[in-house]
Amino acid sequence: MGVFVFLPLVLPLTAWPIARLAEQHLHPRTATRLLTGVAAVMAACSTLCLGLVMVVGTAQLPGNPLPDGWSDPEVRAAVPYDEVVGKAAIPALIVVLVACGRTMWRHGRVRRRAHRALAGLRETEVAVLPDGVPYAYALPGGRRDRVVVTTAMLDCLEPAERRALFAHERAHLAARHHRFLLAVQLAARANPFLRPLRTAVSYTAERWADEEAAQVVGSRRAVACAIGKAALVSRGTPVATLAGLAAAGPVPRRVAALLGPAPTVRNWPSLFTSVGVATWGAAVGAALSAMSSANSAVTMVLILHAATPL
Repeated sequence: MGVFVFLPLVLPLTAWPIARLAEQHLHPRTATRLLTGVAAVMAACSTLCLGLVMVVGTAQLPGNPLPDGWSDPEVRAAVPYDEVVGKAAIPALIVVLVACGRTMWRHGRVRRRAHRALAGLRETEVAVLPDGVPYAYALPGGRRDRVVVTTAMLDCLEPAERRALFAHERAHLAARHHRFLLAVQLAARANPFLRPLRTAVSYTAERWADEEAAQVVGSRRAVACAIGKAALVSRGTPVATLAGLAAAGPVPRRVAALLGPAPTVRNWPSLFTSVGVATWGAAVGAALSAMSSANSAVTMVLILHAATPL
């Protein structure tokens, strides 16, 4: 297994270039899917390898419930520097699991509260709340997906801008953007090196909904105006994994993108460009991470199986 068990912990650094370039050069839909996939693979691999290292560290603790054979020198030798890294992996993995669990709990709590707040309203696609605070967001789940908007937000927008708002939120629901946002949130909790991808996906998911809304409304300027006004008065969304018109920034970049030409839809960028090189670098990093974690897992299982008496 050797040092390969540590590779998935640092390979997310290979995805940093594409996190920035994807925002600028890829279609938002392609960028969101690519970055989320890379983040999910790398987070899973790094967590797996952290768990493998933790096994060696746990086997050295007095009174541990593991078989005695797991603390044999042959097992400890499978992971270099096991005296330090093995024991350090125990609190590290606990921190990762607690952080991911807290993110899931907070996400579920906010969604449940939002659905309870709509319990007295009719089961319509759009839920208008008589609230003096302007905000709007897409709320998935429950009996049906719904767009939540307050009367204060609607009062701030012109009719064309209201249509843009509803088209934007419906695009979030149709593409299940909350799943992408939750995935990158969990990935960033699992490995801090993946935080740039979380930030990038928060932006590209909003840009994806912007472009879908512009096609529905037929006016990129109307969507840009709606985003600008909503950003000035809105308090955003109740949690980062719920998407909304003014949820992610920087808003000026989104407005500037809408005032320019529509992005070109390309499934995969050319290798002979900066974004192409960055994309292939991230893909290779994710592949190496998967291979390293798989190799380490198989090796550890074989060693532990041999060390455990029948």
